[in-house]
Amino acid sequence: MSLQTNLFINNEYVPSSSGETLTIYSPNDDSVVTDKVQIASEADVDRAVAAAKKAFPSWSATPGVQRAKLMLKFADLLEANAEKLGKLESMCMGQPITLAKGFVAGACATWRYYAGLAGKVAGESYPPEGDGSYKIVSYEPLGVCAGISAWNGTHVLAAWKMAPALAAGNTFVFKSSEKSPLGAAAYGDLIKEAGFPPGVINIVTGAAPTGAVLASHMEIAKIAFTGSAAGGRAVQIAAAKSNMKHVSLELGGKSPALIFDDANLDNAVLHNATGFLRNSGQVCFASSRVLVQEGIAPKFIEAVKKAFDDAAKKMGDPSLADTAFGPLADKKQFERVMGFLTDGKNEGIQIVSGGGRMGDKGTFVQPTVLLNPDVKSRVFTDEIFGPVIAVRTFKTEEEAIAIANDTTYGLGSSVFTSDIPRALRVASKIEAGNVGVNQAYKTSPQTPFGGVKQSGYGREGGYEGLRGYLHAKTITINMEVPST
Repeated sequence: MSLQTNLFINNEYVPSSSGETLTIYSPNDDSVVTDKVQIASEADVDRAVAAAKKAFPSWSATPGVQRAKLMLKFADLLEANAEKLGKLESMCMGQPITLAKGFVAGACATWRYYAGLAGKVAGESYPPEGDGSYKIVSYEPLGVCAGISAWNGTHVLAAWKMAPALAAGNTFVFKSSEKSPLGAAAYGDLIKEAGFPPGVINIVTGAAPTGAVLASHMEIAKIAFTGSAAGGRAVQIAAAKSNMKHVSLELGGKSPALIFDDANLDNAVLHNATGFLRNSGQVCFASSRVLVQEGIAPKFIEAVKKAFDDAAKKMGDPSLADTAFGPLADKKQFERVMGFLTDGKNEGIQIVSGGGRMGDKGTFVQPTVLLNPDVKSRVFTDEIFGPVIAVRTFKTEEEAIAIANDTTYGLGSSVFTSDIPRALRVASKIEAGNVGVNQAYKTSPQTPFGGVKQSGYGREGGYEGLRGYLHAKTITINMEVPST
């Protein structure tokens, strides 16, 4: 398969002005995928932003129906190229090909949802209420916007950022992760084929230094970031120190699953095993802290252990259609996860399934279940971002909620119970932006997604995602000007 490794600026593929490149290694077998991925320099970012700025007046004035037409065409092209785009993602970060193609499908749904909102941003009006002024509130695009993606779901994360921005009339500069740049790099040809004018969408690649240039750029009106808490802080600081640009942050999580005695056992196991292990646990809102009420705990632990052991047998080459679970994204992530497991062993935490490396090549980690770690243990408090869950038991609803909320994060969560009033009561008390009931939380184009506490702020998805790319303008009209 041919690989596109250049930057995409002003509807043209161009090499980096600095000549610097990235090397991508296969997480499956450590082989070199490519050593030619171009790293965007500050000058390259300036060119991309300049192109987006030049395109903004015309794009923001383009009728919504026409913007929607181009967005829908782009979604169709993504769908038609799902096999190729999925393979590119799989090659970079080890997603099983079936899952990677599913992520492309999710991106298509998001582009189509926001195409439906293009040209449908309504304003407000308020009559004089004793002040003699008629008030109009309009919602307008911000200008040039930028997005920085994490490596675990490039196509979905790109859609969450670009689609609402374009629907609202903004232009965009998107930076993919240095760990998984090839899928987004292939967008250029599709962007041109869809008919987007030059400069409306620009794609750059690079690591943290490139992201820092975007976050501090004086001509960018908003930046949306998905990644680590440390990365989010850096983006926020750079934005504040530059032009006070709008910022939205979707950061890490240490999400809880609360499983009550009356829960359907098979369903709870399914969502906390197969559901959790999707993408090898590399999902920011995956529930890695599993809290199980004492009455059901022995059966649950036995069943989830078997499910994790069975999952290990379905782990392998991500390019094969029958592979369910792949390797971790790269050696750095592999070493991070293995470090957590080593710490857990040193603390004497019981490992009831997995706990080690799989094979002598690649970055495969066995699906692992840790039993009853201390609530202050690093494996229970820090985001591992791998196929590892920590299971603890609880006695009462109040205790479960207290443990669930004892974290600096607040992204995802789930509640398993046959008592719907309790499910709603507990959901209202969990400090998280997203709650699944009798299922692992899942996103949808129609609903907002984001976190509280150190999981970030701002929302992607739904109408809230569109509002994040608009600013409100209030116009007041004096209705009592004397006639002449």
